[in-house]
Amino acid sequence: MGVNTNPVTSRRRLGSELRRLRKISGMTTQQVAACLLISQPKISLLENGHRLIKPRDVRDLCRLYGVQDEQLLDDLMRLAGDSSVQGWWDAYGDIPYGTYIGLEAEAAGIRTYEALVIPGLLQTPGYARAVIAGTVPHATAEQIATRLAVRLRRQDRLNTPGDPLRLQAVLDESALRRVVGSREIMREQLEHLNHLGSQPHITLQLLPYEAGAHPGVSGQFSLLDFADSTNASMVYLERLASDLYLENRSAAQPYSDLYARLQAEALCPDDTRQFITQAVKAYIGTEFLPDPLS
Repeated sequence: MGVNTNPVTSRRRLGSELRRLRKISGMTTQQVAACLLISQPKISLLENGHRLIKPRDVRDLCRLYGVQDEQLLDDLMRLAGDSSVQGWWDAYGDIPYGTYIGLEAEAAGIRTYEALVIPGLLQTPGYARAVIAGTVPHATAEQIATRLAVRLRRQDRLNTPGDPLRLQAVLDESALRRVVGSREIMREQLEHLNHLGSQPHITLQLLPYEAGAHPGVSGQFSLLDFADSTNASMVYLERLASDLYLENRSAAQPYSDLYARLQAEALCPDDTRQFITQAVKAYIGTEFLPDPLS
């Protein structure tokens, strides 16, 4: 696999281009399915990048759409080949959120809200191990170690030379108060948060209990922003049974507006750092100050 090849985003780009060509041809997904003797849902999955597409299928679709541009056909065939290679995460076995990892690796920026725990990209090894062990109760020691290794590898994206991931995170105070692992692990984690928050490409904001009811009470969500206009923005909702991806603009915009409201209600980055500094004292035997900004 080439250094810059990402199979997840290759499938999405290919699917988006095939959708564009189908619309130019004036055909519906039902008509395409009938012509190629395949199911209509398969066409939708291919166009959304949720299913591997073979070069033969690309050629058949392009022929059906009347594509004459040989260079375009070659580019689409290359994307089909790129989409079939393995991502770095595949080396770790069956990772349930492999699709998200591929998207995260390609994203230019992520805006995330988390109510209960520190986001994975910001977790220390000790905190991450405790979260994994606590949230996947039947996992073996080997499975925990594998998930931990993947989570730490994902964090490399924050340190990509010349093009680090731009991360904005709004955290609820609950994430600071909840003792995950041990008090020592929490102290280390909060100090790590303040270190990361000082980086120019990472913005951390805290929603204190004093904020009361707010738009984020419905739960965690992330917005992935892509430099490629093909991808634009996507909403990721982590669920127990299956994750949900909202990809069209009409579905993503309400979450973008929601995130803006959360940022407006949260403490600014400087006040957030002060709050976290005070919160650290709760884990080194000093009484937690109820109003760290006073």
